[in-house]
Amino acid sequence: MINLLDIKTPTTAQAQALKSDYGLDNHGLSNLGGVYWNLPTEALYEEIVFRREGSITRGGAVIMNTGKHTARSANDKFVVRESSTEEHVWWGQYNRPMATDKFNELFSRLQGFLQGRDVFVQDCYVGADPEFRMPVRVICEYAWHALFVRNMFIMPKTNEELGGMCRTSP
Repeated sequence: MINLLDIKTPTTAQAQALKSDYGLDNHGLSNLGGVYWNLPTEALYEEIVFRREGSITRGGAVIMNTGKHTARSANDKFVVRESSTEEHVWWGQYNRPMATDKFNELFSRLQGFLQGRDVFVQDCYVGADPEFRMPVRVICEYAWHALFVRNMFIMPKTNEELGGMCRTSP
């Protein structure tokens, strides 16, 4: 959403409460609209309804209209093929290589697209075993995508854990 009128959303006041010290400028993202950091589930529900991204059922589930494309395409998964990935990825039908220059071109388009738009950030983990889990940051355009992320990945249990996780390397 591009908020040209600077309308306050339901969670504007808490958008920065769980902001990471490792900001989005470190990812090459700047000139964004509002950045909503690590909003809890309840706050994301409020944003989903406020932004008219979806609705809430009587039982509390979120309903989204995703259009005719309702599932991910396994054939649309790309990994940048370069020295650190070359020997560690099982290349083939489901892990298709992408050239570095093509990735850079796509990333530049993303940077332009996000100019002035609100984004939602979720800092979470992949992997249940604390010894092997890895931090993951997901940056998305819609509140309902951030809610999906909270369901797919493991969320830090405390604000202290979240803070320590965000101050580590990217």
